[in-house]
Amino acid sequence: MRRIPADVIARYEAEGWWTRDTIGEMLARGLAEAPDEPFRVHSAVRPWSGTFRDVETVARRLAAGLRARGVGPGDVVAFQLPNWMEAAAVFWASAFLGAVVVPIVHFYGRKEISYILKAAEPRVFVTAERFGRMEFQPGLFTGVPIVGVVGKDFGELLADEPMPGVLTTDAARPALIAFTSGTTRDPKGVVHSHQTLGFETRQLAGRYPPDRGLQLTSAPVGHFIGMINAFLIPVLESSAIHLADVWDPQLVLSLIARDGLSVGGGVPYYLTSLLDHPGFTPEHLRGMKYAGLGGAAVPSAVTTRLASLGITVFRAYGSTEHPSITASEHTAPEDKRLHTDGNPCPGVEIRLAEDGEIISRGPDLCVGYTDEGLTARAFDDEGWYHTGDIGVLDEDGYLTITDRKADVIIRGGENISALEVEDMLLGLPAVAEAAVISAPDDRLGEHAAAFLRLRAGCSLPTLDEVRAHLDRAGLARQKWPEELREVEDFPRTASGKVQKFRLRESLRLAGEENNILS
Repeated sequence: MRRIPADVIARYEAEGWWTRDTIGEMLARGLAEAPDEPFRVHSAVRPWSGTFRDVETVARRLAAGLRARGVGPGDVVAFQLPNWMEAAAVFWASAFLGAVVVPIVHFYGRKEISYILKAAEPRVFVTAERFGRMEFQPGLFTGVPIVGVVGKDFGELLADEPMPGVLTTDAARPALIAFTSGTTRDPKGVVHSHQTLGFETRQLAGRYPPDRGLQLTSAPVGHFIGMINAFLIPVLESSAIHLADVWDPQLVLSLIARDGLSVGGGVPYYLTSLLDHPGFTPEHLRGMKYAGLGGAAVPSAVTTRLASLGITVFRAYGSTEHPSITASEHTAPEDKRLHTDGNPCPGVEIRLAEDGEIISRGPDLCVGYTDEGLTARAFDDEGWYHTGDIGVLDEDGYLTITDRKADVIIRGGENISALEVEDMLLGLPAVAEAAVISAPDDRLGEHAAAFLRLRAGCSLPTLDEVRAHLDRAGLARQKWPEELREVEDFPRTASGKVQKFRLRESLRLAGEENNILS
């Protein structure tokens, strides 16, 4: 894990940012205070309705069943589930046991899952028999001692009697490993302790507007922010949990109208897809009072559009490694909320390197990666995190992200490693060289565009042929390129490195030309 200087630890503890509470203890208190709060899953395939008490009972029966099988503090429990009740039960059970939980987005394919199994070495893996394109593949889990499948044998893991209390563990120890794709070919395993995760939960809950309404969480609970908003913050606030297992604008609009639910933000697509839906009416604005945007590029055109409708918009910047680096309060001046990524969050320090790279440190910063080499490269001896993002600070200390050093595409909030996709494309017989970059996307912020240099005598494969190849290779569908371009050669540096900024510029110019012609 990364080195954290003793004086920094002392400051975090003195300020109350880091406590001795574990996530299990925090959850147990919150659930005891509001046992009758509703818990609902809005789903076409696995709807569910009950209370916090009902889900806690399942979680404690699962904890008892796993404890009887030898699972306890420090053991790794992984799950790959949609936004279902069982995902909450697994998460809460892991916390009660003092185990290290590994939430995995439900659309990861066998390539990503195989890597995660090797890196995290879970004692327990819980998944679904099937959901959408996801289907249980028993051969993947032969090395996992305990496997449960929702829709098949998950119930066999539950003991007859719930486990009381919470098992003791050190709050400085790992509580969660969040795997996220980024600049590396394989997902990065980001390790958070009970202290870093607990602080992030408390400060994020404290930053939300108190009158934001009853929230619907449809961001995947396998994502860091989706998990916090679904399973931790509502318990801390004694507020009902409403989950949706797919993002369906028509369903969301109906829930706003029928049940009075609210959508408080996320990646810009969540809001714009509602506004652009033919069923959207001014009445739906009552469920969109606030829009906290982050997780992907946030164009000013989107923030000004939302603001023109009377929605209070505020932006935030962070990552799985450091979830809340900067943010604007919902009460901040409008120009700051709409056009910057906010100022440093509580306890956070930031500085800019000579090249503009953002370097950060704070109580919610992760404790390292599962890969020691990644930890050594990303963190320095003083505990600072080198984000790989480029930004500028204005005279009031508000940060604006201007670029990314990391070669990563953020499609609807999901990180895509360009290097990983490029490696897969080189498996096509016609492809001599590939460069994958981010292309602007009105719905999702960005998508992957592939530039291909072909072998002599070969023609450009069709998009369908490329997708079929990537499907056979086991690459998650969200990572597939959505446009292809052929080049005779790439623009390069003197050393031969492809100048991707010039490829991005060519896409921008092509887009401007198309707009003029249209």
